Order: sequence, then C-alpha cells, then structure tokens
Amino acid sequence: MPPPHEAFSDDAGEAAKLSEYEPTLAKFLRSFHSDDLRRILLHSEPTLHFPLVIDFAELFDFDPKLGNTLYNNPKGFLPVFDAAAQRAQSEVLEILNKSELMGTPDKLNPAAVQKKLLHVRVNTSGSPLLFPEFSPSIGKVRVKHRGILLTLKGTVIRSGGVKMIEGERWYQCRKCNHSFRCHPELEAGNRITLPASCPSTSSKGCPSAYFQLIEDSITCHDYQEIKIQESVQLLDVGSIPRSMPVILMDDLVDIVKAGDDVIASGILSAKWSSDVKDVRCNLDPVFIANYARRTNELKSGIDIPEEIIKEFDFFWAKHRDTPLKGRNEILKGICPQIYGLFTVKLAVALTLIGGVQHVDASGTKVRGEPHMLLVGDPGTGKSQFLKFAAKLSNRSVITTGLGSTSAGLTVTAVKDGGEWMLEAGALVLADGGLCCIDEFDSMREHDRTAIHEAMEQQTISVAKAGLVTTLTSRTTVFGATNPKGQYDSDESLSVNTTLSGPLLSRFDIVIVLLDRKNPDLDGIISSHILAQSTKAEEKKTSDSGVKSTAAWGIEEWTLPFLRRYIHYVRHRFKPVLTKEAERVISGYYQLQRSSGTQNAARTTVRMLESLIRLAQAHARLMFRNEVTELDAIAAILCIESSMTTSAVVDSAGDALNSNFRENPDQECILTYYSDRIYS
Repeated sequence: MPPPHEAFSDDAGEAAKLSEYEPTLAKFLRSFHSDDLRRILLHSEPTLHFPLVIDFAELFDFDPKLGNTLYNNPKGFLPVFDAAAQRAQSEVLEILNKSELMGTPDKLNPAAVQKKLLHVRVNTSGSPLLFPEFSPSIGKVRVKHRGILLTLKGTVIRSGGVKMIEGERWYQCRKCNHSFRCHPELEAGNRITLPASCPSTSSKGCPSAYFQLIEDSITCHDYQEIKIQESVQLLDVGSIPRSMPVILMDDLVDIVKAGDDVIASGILSAKWSSDVKDVRCNLDPVFIANYARRTNELKSGIDIPEEIIKEFDFFWAKHRDTPLKGRNEILKGICPQIYGLFTVKLAVALTLIGGVQHVDASGTKVRGEPHMLLVGDPGTGKSQFLKFAAKLSNRSVITTGLGSTSAGLTVTAVKDGGEWMLEAGALVLADGGLCCIDEFDSMREHDRTAIHEAMEQQTISVAKAGLVTTLTSRTTVFGATNPKGQYDSDESLSVNTTLSGPLLSRFDIVIVLLDRKNPDLDGIISSHILAQSTKAEEKKTSDSGVKSTAAWGIEEWTLPFLRRYIHYVRHRFKPVLTKEAERVISGYYQLQRSSGTQNAARTTVRMLESLIRLAQAHARLMFRNEVTELDAIAAILCIESSMTTSAVVDSAGDALNSNFRENPDQECILTYYSDRIYS
C-alpha cells in the first residue's frame, strides 16, 4: 500500500531542515577541495561521473555538528552534500570565468564547464569511525547499525557484472500540471511508489491522484553488486566467516575484483529476499556503499611500534660479530615444540620472507615469492610447520588436498539470481599471503594442474560461463605430502611422490623428511617433548604478570615478535646481489646442470631463479640490503637439502637430523663450499 501524503510532507520538512547546512558545506568544500573542484570543472568530458572524496576527520575538525549529523543521518545528509558540491562548483566556476575576463586564461586547459554528475564520497580513514565501536566486523553487524554511516572491511569473494539501474523519474499531475520527482526504492527491488495525492505546494492544494510520466525524464545509473567476507585472521577458532552484499554505483563500479581487500563506508539497509514458492520472504541486509577503496597494499594489518624496531636494531648490533648465531636464535622461535630440524626451520623462514619481484623492460614479471613442499613420513612434523607458518603470515588460507578441487583453489562460477558471478577460491583469497595445502598427494591430478599458472605466473585465467578474466594470485604455496609407500632413495622425487615434473620444478624448496631409526636422536627428542610439557605446566603455575625480559634486547623470539620481524624485513629491505654472490650461484647452477646425477624435474632454469630468491630472502633475514656470499651459500644449503638424489656439494645433508650448532660462525663452511663450487 502506498504511504500517505503526510509521510511525504514529513520527508520534505526534514529535507528543508537539512538544506540549511548547504552554505556551510559549500564553504567547507571551497576551503579544502578547491583544487579538486577546479580539476573537475576543467575536465573535457561532461557526461562522466566525478567523485569528490572528502575526509570525515577534516569535516569533523571543521564543524563537529556537521560531522555528527553526517554520521547519524547519512541518507538525508549526503544528497545535501551533493547539492553543496554543485553550489561550490558554481562559485569556483565564477572565479575561473573572472580570471579569464581579466586576461589570464589558461590556454592549455579546455573551457571550464559545470559537471552535473558530481558525487561526494566520504573517506573515514584516520577518523574515529574506524574504531571497533563504529566499524564492527561483518559478523557483528546488527539492526542498531542501520541508518548510520558505517565502515566495513573485508575481502571481495564475489563480483557481479555492471548493470544499469533506474535512479529517478519525473511525473506530472494531470489536473494541476505540477511536476515532481520520484526515486525507486532499492530495498523493494527498485519499485517506484507514487504518492496517494498530488504533492503540490500551492495554497489551494490538489487532491488528484492521477499522474503521467514525463517523457525522457528517466535518469539511470551504473550498478554493481559485490560480496565481501570478513578476514579469517580476525576470527576466533571455530567461527565461520560471514559475508555481506555491497552495492556499488556510478564511479564506484568496477574498482574492485574478486580477491581484493576493501574498506567501504556507506549505509546499512535491507531488501526483501527473492520470491520463492513455499519459502518465507525475509529482509536480507545489504550495504549501500558511498565510498570504497582497495587496500591490497595495506594487507598486513600488523602494527610495528618504534620501540620494537629499535629492539631489532639492537639485536643485530649485539650480533654484529656473530650474525649466524643471531640468525639461529630467530630460527629457534619457529615451531619451538619440534626439536632440531634446523634446515626445515631455515627453509620456512626464507619461504615466508621471500625475495624481490623483478620486472624487466618488456614488463615481464619474475615472481619474488618462493614455494615450498615438505615430503615426509608420518609423524615428522609436516602439519605442525604448516599451521605455524599460517600463524606467522599476516594473511593465510589453510586447506587440505582431499577436500580441494580446482574450482575451490582458483575461482568458481556461481549463478546468483539468474546471473553468473565469479567467487574467489583459496589461492585468490590468499593473494599477498600464504596458501597452505596439507595432504597434497590426496588431490586429483587435474586439480593439481590448475595451480600451475598461479604458482609461476601468479595469475589465474578464467573462462567459465561466458566470463573471461584474469585474477592476480601473488601467493606463496606451502604444501605437505606423504611419499607413495616406502620412500626409495634410488628413485627420483617424482616417482616417490607421484607429483609431475612441471609441478615439482615450480617448488623452490622440496625437503624430504625420512623417519629413520636412531636411538640417540629418539632419546633426545623424547626428552625435548617432555621438557616442553613441563615448561607449559610451570608457565601456568607461575605469576603471569612477571616478565623475564631485559630492558633492551629480545630474550625470546615469540610468535608476535616473529610476525612483526618478518613483516618488517619484507618491507624495509630490497637486497641486491653482489658479484661474489652471483659467482657462487652461477657456479653452483652450472655444476648441477653438468652433473650426471641431475634430477631433470628440479635442475631447470627455475632453479637458478629459486637460488636468487632464497639468497635475497636470507639477506633480509640477516637484516641486510646486500646479498653476500654467505647468503648464496645458505640458499644452496636449502636447495641441497631438497635434492636427495642429486646433491653435488654436500651429499651427507639430512634435513630430519639437522640440528642447531653451538658456534655456527666458527664452524662456517663458506670457504669449503666456495672451493668445491669453483674447482
């Protein structure tokens, strides 16, 4: 049933009250955004939609009352803001025209024209609206958040096509010829509700209820629906990530795609669910975005205070003479519940830190993210390393091979409301982070081949249901698999793991962990596990308020410290290879290629790129901007551990029995390795 005429008059009264703010808002726009208005006026295309992005913090500082009104009633206030933008635009246009009359025209620019399609976009970054009280996670959005200016953060998991939607139309009363404008209700499936009687403001009034549409008065907008999902990292254990449909209009369409991180500010509304037989019709929440921006470059979400950075600097200043000992202290913090396995912990650290992406003159990219595969007998700690690596990464997705399909890993075509849409899979959602795949051998062969492109080219090309696109997947893949039956050292890696050569060559590090019986090692490991449980009991009984850390310096590399350190070195250092490091890497690569025991699946040109990546990662781990000979040797150590059948330098390397040295700097085998490579 259409609403009564009084409802329209109430809305008109509220709109008139809000329109009083228009001169103040126009003054604010002229004061803070005159350059933006000038740029929009001088744009050559008058039919485009132009965004005018304002900062909520700036508006609140300018006039707190305006900020409060915008926060509490954005639906009524934003149209007033758009009208104020038109007013400010007219005033700036007058100034531009006066400057031309005074003889100072800008000949390089086209003539200034007022743009009708100007939209004010409110950016809430740096304002109190980003606090958890005003910006809840998607799963905690409730009815109380409806009608206020809300900010949501999430990852785009589904992106629909751009459609055309009706924005407004004009009607004329058949009796008094009064013209008025009607807006479709987005919440009611874009249906237009006409008033019960003519809304004429004349003194006599008009009781007519017959109206006719004015020809060519319909205004249309670009329209796109996306779905965002809350970050898995922010959820409690066992919680299911919730999602929210978001409506983008006009200049906001097509600015994000599946897999992107976004921050959107707008209004929470609700719309009736689609009419299905024998199913109750419900109100589904929907978020109408006023402003949205990609935050892919801000994915980390890890705050590193200055004090922590000073502690990192102090730690490496303390270990200036013994850098390898300092490195080993950091590595001991990785999976401390597992005894030894120095080589595996070093490989995990290098995989998470990664190298530097290289782009040549033609625009071809060489990835900087290494990939790692753990092949081992049951009980060698593969899944433990996977889980710990996922905690260390600022963005990670964990999946198992048995429950993963090619569509689930890459991208899925989903039919929603009669339209096909793309929904991001694990590799796309882990863009810029880590994708852990346990039980890698359980995946079907055609599902494994789906990740080839994502691992090397870091893109996912899709051609499904008429949707042809390419998504980015700058992801580090960390896999774990069991060997096929008993591991046979005489056979190649591809035979033992049933993984194809092309897939194995894409892994920078493949470490084999074989559970051989060793009474001495078994005794040490059992003592370590028992000591760990004793330590945990002591921690529970001890006073939690007492901390045994020095005023300066890191006593123990805990999980938060390791996360911050990995994030810090990844963004601060861009290591460059020295001539000595280049010589070592080149010599080792040529030696591998000429070796008679080479593994064809591993000794490809990709191995040379892997060596460079791992050497750069080791330089970052050592807090340096220069790849030295030592870093090249450390990269070779990881590659050697992954070549169980073709180790040409250190054939006695056993990853499972590798332990931390007491004096690694004194026992450094740099000269030994260099002599073997150069000879």
